[in-house]
Amino acid sequence: MAEENDACAVAHGHTSEATAAASSPAMASGAASPTDRTLIAVFASPVSGYLLRYAADAGYRILLVEPDDSRAAGAKMAGFTAVSEMPADLDGADVVVTDHHRDELGVLLRDALATKARWVGIIGKPTIVGPHVAALESLGVAPGDIARVHRPIGLNIGSRTPPEIAVSTLAGLIADRNSRPGGFSF
Repeated sequence: MAEENDACAVAHGHTSEATAAASSPAMASGAASPTDRTLIAVFASPVSGYLLRYAADAGYRILLVEPDDSRAAGAKMAGFTAVSEMPADLDGADVVVTDHHRDELGVLLRDALATKARWVGIIGKPTIVGPHVAALESLGVAPGDIARVHRPIGLNIGSRTPPEIAVSTLAGLIADRNSRPGGFSF
């Protein structure tokens, strides 16, 4: 009940997220606070732009991994911090690959799976085998690690446009972090 009241107080602007998190039973048990969340978007794309903006608004620390210098420069001009390689210190981070057609796909996914990232996923249609599977197999990634890659990602809201895909993805990550099913099941 206190958790529900805290969320209501934050929503109405009566208290801050940090204050509510500090008094929450979940925080007392050692769970991560909302400000401890990190989202890594892989590849500059229309989806990653929306996803990073929405995640920042939701209190995530954000980072873009983009190995292509010209795409990284464009993302930096749009205000995003971009690095060319997967950072090694992703403890507890959520990693979302936003383009499954890039040549660097396998290497960056392999590197993400080698970290302590909390969650790794890639966008894609659920009706086809994702190209990440063959890319990871060709790099010698173990089947168990390949199975850790979530696909499809996000809540099933019928999203089609980049902003809708970003909303769906972020909502799914928030639900997963909070051990909730997402959707309208309570």
